[in-house]
Amino acid sequence: MNTTPSAIQLLPQDREVLRPLAEQFAAIAALPVHREKARLWGKMNELRTERPMVWITELPWHEFSETRDELKLHCRAPWARGVELEMRRQLYQWRHMPVDMIFNDYIPCPIAWQSTGFGILRQGERLDITGGAGISSQHYEPQISSMADLHKIKDPIVTVDREDTAARFSAMTAAIGDIIPVLEQGRDNFWFTPWDNLVMWYGVQEALTDLIEQPDVINACVARLVECYLNELDQFVALNLLARNNLNCRVGSGAYCYTSELPRAGFNPAHPTPEHLWGCSNAQIFTEVSQEMHWEFALRHDFPWLARWGLVYYGCCEVLDTKMDILRRVPNLRKVSMNYRIHMERGAAAVGSDYVFSYKPNPACFATDGWNLAKARDELRHMLDCTKGGHVEIVMKDISTIAGQPQRVTEWAAMAMELVEGRA
Repeated sequence: MNTTPSAIQLLPQDREVLRPLAEQFAAIAALPVHREKARLWGKMNELRTERPMVWITELPWHEFSETRDELKLHCRAPWARGVELEMRRQLYQWRHMPVDMIFNDYIPCPIAWQSTGFGILRQGERLDITGGAGISSQHYEPQISSMADLHKIKDPIVTVDREDTAARFSAMTAAIGDIIPVLEQGRDNFWFTPWDNLVMWYGVQEALTDLIEQPDVINACVARLVECYLNELDQFVALNLLARNNLNCRVGSGAYCYTSELPRAGFNPAHPTPEHLWGCSNAQIFTEVSQEMHWEFALRHDFPWLARWGLVYYGCCEVLDTKMDILRRVPNLRKVSMNYRIHMERGAAAVGSDYVFSYKPNPACFATDGWNLAKARDELRHMLDCTKGGHVEIVMKDISTIAGQPQRVTEWAAMAMELVEGRA
């Protein structure tokens, strides 16, 4: 959250709100279980799995906050409310649905940076469907349709606000630094996704149609976008804005990145660079696109980006069980997203034990009028049976609603852990 330095004030009442939260946070972070969880995540990411791992993210927090006092915010200053919000959510998740989550032994103070973006803003009607929770329906007005429009895609310009960062760091340290360390933190996850941007500027139907009718235009657009992403990455490196990400952070749409394989030899902790970090890519709109077209219009363009990173996560919501032949060409590929819409047996066989099978269960189980935990259990049990002998992380995400029933996630978490711990 970027704020003006003059707005960063440590109000006495905010300090009194944050300190007991920091004490709880520090006590939990000191528990030995976190070192054991980190070891298990590392073993899985290194393809030496001891058991499948489980993580929950992207929750509809507004539905929890409506009924749970422990999530209510009491700080007054906006920057302090942001710190309070993150701590309260992590503490809540630890108490009610921890699965294999890990607490840091510090509180991050993100470095304030901005990018001018790619020069095109999405246009079209947007319909909020979750009462401000961030889930919406979007119509996109095409802004690119020919080679003549490529000039609209601009190189991003990245800037850093050191004054804002220093002001927040000073205030956070003064508030809780004697309880738990506060550390400045750069960017640890690049969401590299040219096709997410392209369909917003080109139109979904228009872009997919032009895979056939104007393939040269599509290829030129993707190539230009990748060039812009690489330019932006070079600026992040030059400005020393990257952060080590083989720890308690995610990459792409997956879960934790613990591994002893990164950083590689020659790593400078004072100046992290991509070859020592995890990177990612995806083409979510390509579920119904053939493997050959996926290669032609997406994956081959990604290679200059993917080759920069030490290890790679690929995929998000697209179905990839029929596309492992092309994904095996990806340099340093380690994790592949597989969701509930795949043909499970085929996907498990295609991934085998060569990569981490990053499974995304169906979050619609939480949205039904009647809570059917047995059905959700059957889904996970079938997946675990199919992937036996492989390396599996279960990432429950994209939860748009829990039908106002927070206990559903708590029960799902307990069920998932019972299943995976039975596979140890």
